[in-house]
Amino acid sequence: MTQQTPSDPGDYRARMIRRGPAAPGKIEKAHDPRQALIRLASYLVPYKTVLAIVLVFVIISTAGGLVGPYLLGQAIDRYIATKNPSGLAVIAGWMLAVFLTGNLVDAISGRMMAAVSQKALKNVRRDLFDHLQTLPLRFFDNHPAGELMSRLTNDIDAINTAVSQNVVALLASVLSLGGILAAMFVLNFWLALASVIVVPIMFWFTSFVARYTRKGFRELQKNLGQLNSVMEEAISGQRVVKAFRRDASVTENFRKYNQQVYRSAVYANSYALLLMPLTNQLGNLFVIAIAGLGGWLALQNLVTVGTIVTFISYGRSFINPLRQLANMYNSIQAALAGAERVFEILDTPAEPDVTPSSAPQEKIAGQVQFENVRFSYMEGTPVIKNMTLEVKPGETVALVGPTGAGKTTIVNLLTRFYETDSGQVKIDGSDISQMPKANLRRQLGIVLQDTFLFSASVMDNIRYGRLDASDEQVIQAAKMADADYFIRQLPQGYQTMLSERASTLSQGQRQLLAIARAILADPAILILDEATSSVDTRTEARIQKALLRLMQGRTSFVIAHRLSTIRDADNVVVIRDGEIIEQGNHQLLLNRGGFYHHLYMSPFKGEEI
Repeated sequence: MTQQTPSDPGDYRARMIRRGPAAPGKIEKAHDPRQALIRLASYLVPYKTVLAIVLVFVIISTAGGLVGPYLLGQAIDRYIATKNPSGLAVIAGWMLAVFLTGNLVDAISGRMMAAVSQKALKNVRRDLFDHLQTLPLRFFDNHPAGELMSRLTNDIDAINTAVSQNVVALLASVLSLGGILAAMFVLNFWLALASVIVVPIMFWFTSFVARYTRKGFRELQKNLGQLNSVMEEAISGQRVVKAFRRDASVTENFRKYNQQVYRSAVYANSYALLLMPLTNQLGNLFVIAIAGLGGWLALQNLVTVGTIVTFISYGRSFINPLRQLANMYNSIQAALAGAERVFEILDTPAEPDVTPSSAPQEKIAGQVQFENVRFSYMEGTPVIKNMTLEVKPGETVALVGPTGAGKTTIVNLLTRFYETDSGQVKIDGSDISQMPKANLRRQLGIVLQDTFLFSASVMDNIRYGRLDASDEQVIQAAKMADADYFIRQLPQGYQTMLSERASTLSQGQRQLLAIARAILADPAILILDEATSSVDTRTEARIQKALLRLMQGRTSFVIAHRLSTIRDADNVVVIRDGEIIEQGNHQLLLNRGGFYHHLYMSPFKGEEI
């Protein structure tokens, strides 16, 4: 295994992201904003050299902000009071140079920080998306697609706003506060003491507001995720919405969740925006205090007018960082709430698998065994009950039974989309739980009822079965699937771009592309889950012809309701309530007069079983 050096960003993030093993199935929630901030900062650590340069520029800019008011005071006391225009011109030139230098380094540091922040956020998005690919299907069963999209978009955008726009401003504000305090105490102790009276008031109010603002922004991000989920479902299901005339219902549902977002946003921002008027009032209080005390000290000849002007200028500069912190507070709280939700996903345990160092699986014969397998989607509600089944290499097995009997669950366990509660599933005598999933699934081909095609060319959609296949191999697979004829009739043939989910193709055409994809993958074990249930009889005949080519010489699991798809199966396995109650060939089961015979003699005349 390749060793990572301590300076490797991936190694550092891996240590920060995963704080020890998590309990299986338990999501470790990051409710501590401080911890969320530390983990978020870990993404900036690999760029510490650039950040150090940015810090130097911020220090230069802050020093310029301190020197400017001091030069102004000196100009009043030494040149304006003594009516020295040449000296005033010189010090004015120095002030101009200081301000221009400050603006220049601000621009440079801002550009550098923007580049660093975007690199860090790119890594956050990469880690989040990569981790999503490792999560089990059980996780996606419990998390709507819209909610996950919200974490990849809204939450990352909230972090982006805080990191890219506010990190430099935060550093500058903190340094300015420290520098101004030090400069004021050097100039005059009593005026400085009067100035800092606003600090404890500001921090007390900020901590008071923080409790409510943090809660509000976390609720806001949660509600945004729910709203995204509602919108994603409404847009994806437009055909169903229009077919059942549910436009008003969908709109009402959207309005309900939109209202929740509105309420939580008002709650969060109402508290956050209290800080702005407070800082304005504190600024006015500061000027009053300095003007009053400074005027009295000037009458006593204890301070000069220039010193008072310097203090007032420092005071304005002192309030500005406080005001900036108040402005940043809103986005920082939103960023921390978003970071918590992102790290909540990153803390979700990945799908269990054996170590990558396991030996690659060679081409398998295709013998499949289920030995006393039990499985439950929800604890306490078993779907598969002590199932034992053996399938010989090259055998075609039809899984038959009522809806909810557990047919699809059997193939979900074979593909390790879900893990068994107990018992073993074996291929060629080897427990599949000890096989790397990539090696296992490389031997499996799946054709589902609801074919999923991507927004890509026809060629690329078929090649999804084997990415290293040549164009000639893709075309040959399409010919074997009996799909070549209609592909060549498309506007650009194999290079025709398909829309999302290939809605411009018929169900039968999509199924033929899925079969071509499976043929190209050349699996040892084939799984057909209701592959012909949504097409007409003529299209079914064409698909059946392609399926027979695909099934030849392969161990095949066929899940179907239509008798025509299972009549020629080597073994028909009848499942009811998660248990095998009958098995044998079609004619044998009919002769027994059992449950299968009852299904065959149903009012549907055996066409739907």
